[in-house]
Order: sequence, then structure tokens, then C-alpha cells
Amino acid sequence: MKDLAREEQWASWMRSAIAGDGRAYHKLLTAITPHLRVIARKRCEQFGAPTSEAEDVVQEVLLAIHLKRGTWDLTRPLGPWMATLVRNKLIDSLRRRGRQVSIPLEDVIATLESDERIDAVDRMDIDRMLGHLKDPQKTIVQSISIEGSTVRETAERLRMTEVAVRVSLHRALRALSALYSGQVK
Repeated sequence: MKDLAREEQWASWMRSAIAGDGRAYHKLLTAITPHLRVIARKRCEQFGAPTSEAEDVVQEVLLAIHLKRGTWDLTRPLGPWMATLVRNKLIDSLRRRGRQVSIPLEDVIATLESDERIDAVDRMDIDRMLGHLKDPQKTIVQSISIEGSTVRETAERLRMTEVAVRVSLHRALRALSALYSGQVK
């Protein structure tokens, strides 16, 4: 019965949001985001995708809800519609990713942390590579990988959650990897 009441509340907020109620829309997004994360993680496990993919999928689903909320049938429950969006966005993500090797973020951080001094030539290479990133990704990579700060310290300094720092670091490292391998000019 709890799920039914939750569904009805979400549907009510969505109807109000479609009618232009910004407060109801904010309540809806705040309420559904944790639910979307749970679904995305379960789908990642089901499809054999790394769980790190879940947060990207959630962000894409939230954007899709925003852009496609007018297509939702007001007489239907919201949960199955959102679950379908999660499934479709994960499939899209897996197609884009193709056959890539996934390396845990902790392994990359351990490799990047180093007590060795960085010489001038290496510093120029690092600055050139980091120049392709935008903030806060650039600051996060510099803080964790170069200065040796922890994710927690970086999150506190940037006033971000640790999850947001990890997601941003993961995306930045993926972008740098693509740049380094010549996929991005």
C-alpha cells in the first residue's frame, strides 16, 4: 500500500508540474532521485554494467523526465514510465560505451598518487592535459591526482558531496584517457 500512495503522490506532483507548478516539480525530482538511483544500480547489475554507470544514467533520466514530461500519460502510474526511461538510458549508455575495459576508480587514484617530484617537462604536459578540462573537474583531478588530497578532503574544500567528486573525477579521467589515446583532438 505504501508504494501505491507514493505513486499517487508522485503522479499528483507530476500533473502539477506539467501545469506549471515549480514547487511541485522540485518536490517530485527530490523524491524520485533516490528511487531512480536504486533502479539504475539494479539495472547495472542486471546488464553487467559497472555500478559507476548508475549515476550517469540517473542524470540522463532526470534530463529526459524534464524534456519529455509532456509525453507522460496523466492517467498512468509514473513508476513504470520512469523505470522504462532508466532501462532505455542504460542501454543507450552501454551502446555508446561499447566494449571498453572498466577499471575501478580506486585503482586509478592509487596509481596517480605519487610522492615523486614532478619535473618541469612533466608539469607542462600535465598543465596542457588539464587545460582541456573545465572546473570543477580540473580542480578535482589536480587536488586528488597531483596534490594527493583524498576524495573527502576535496569534497569538503569544493563544498561538494563525495559522490559528486567521484563522479566528476571518473568523467574527467575518462575524458583525459580519450584525449591521451588520440580519440579527442
